[in-house]
Amino acid sequence: MARRALILLEGHRSIGLLYVKAAQRLGVYPVTLSADPTCHDYLAAEGIEAIQVDTDNLEALIRECSGLRATYDIAGITGFSGADESVYANVSKLCRHFDLPGPNPVSIERCCDKFTQRQCLAEAGVPIPAYRLAANAAEVESAAAEIGLPVIVKPAVGSGSIGVRLCRNASEVAEHTTYLFGGRHIWRSWPRVLVEEFAQGPFYGANIMGNEVIAIAAGDFGRPPHFVFREVTYPALLTDEEHERITDVSLSCLRALGLGWGPTNIELRWTKRGPVVIEVNPRLVGGTDPQLVRLAYGLDLVSEHIKLVIGQEWDLRRRHPRSAAVRYLIPDRDGTLDWNAGDSQAAAISGVAEVKFYIEPKTPVVRKGDYRDRIGHVIAVSSSAAHTEAILQHAIDLIGCSITPFPPVGEQGQTAAPHVPKRRKTR
Repeated sequence: MARRALILLEGHRSIGLLYVKAAQRLGVYPVTLSADPTCHDYLAAEGIEAIQVDTDNLEALIRECSGLRATYDIAGITGFSGADESVYANVSKLCRHFDLPGPNPVSIERCCDKFTQRQCLAEAGVPIPAYRLAANAAEVESAAAEIGLPVIVKPAVGSGSIGVRLCRNASEVAEHTTYLFGGRHIWRSWPRVLVEEFAQGPFYGANIMGNEVIAIAAGDFGRPPHFVFREVTYPALLTDEEHERITDVSLSCLRALGLGWGPTNIELRWTKRGPVVIEVNPRLVGGTDPQLVRLAYGLDLVSEHIKLVIGQEWDLRRRHPRSAAVRYLIPDRDGTLDWNAGDSQAAAISGVAEVKFYIEPKTPVVRKGDYRDRIGHVIAVSSSAAHTEAILQHAIDLIGCSITPFPPVGEQGQTAAPHVPKRRKTR
């Protein structure tokens, strides 16, 4: 009998290994298809079979999967969007081609294009920010004037907050527009920009499996004008009415976009109008969220997703109510990471579930204003939100690092003055 395999398109720096491990626990053999397998360190470290193929090319993926069927019984196909949303759209098309469980390709593609997504939500009466689509600098300027400052200016296709910026005045609009259209931003599709009203208020994220809202998180960002998560907490502290309204709006998004198979993550802001939808992502949220849900509710979203993908029945019962939160470590300068310290002391604190640095000393740190700015995290869990927050802060206070700024342009060939390390806290 052929070995049952789970095909994973691309990898993911935060949840890719979770999928590999969960597949192995469920008795299926993980095989990764990637445009560049060397980008995903855990594949080589774990000895995971990886095949290089253009994951943007559906025909190439079909040929590769057809070839794999000679060796394996393909139990299911899923994957990760990364910076290119089209990869997850191809997951849905492959599932349809090979008659495997998977989401509706039309629904996934509606979500991948943020403008199309906005249109569908608006037609269904879902509360969203005012928005305009722009194809050049003049159209961006006009859209910002129509909507009224401040505005969010972002690519119409993309993820991870790449290219997303809050523009508070006309000069910031012009500056970011020049960045997007001037050749510095890497476009994954035809260059189009979405200009949106800045929906101001607390941030919440709804984690949905099928048609059930499993968990709602509260999120806090670092310094504007970028949107880099600083802290995420499960569950969000909401009244029953607030929870019900966020749930109702989230489920209305599923109906508007034709979703309801597998995981969906919906980002919202609580404004003067109540919950306003910022974005609908038809996949499991990345980062540390799956770990936080497991700690807070005893529910492994990754394993349950794989069960659905391979045709098994999932179990979405929440087993215990606890408070779990992550604090991300975000540097406040560019430069070279000289050293980091305190992680072992922080990890020893009761209630700390994980302390992790993503980069090693002597690594260059170049902030980009998106998820890639994070250099580490601390996760804590306890019986209450207040206690969890206190544990996090205690751990953060023990962690320090030193970042030496890069020498000014033109001075790289000169000998820099000695740097005296100072215990610099990350924010």
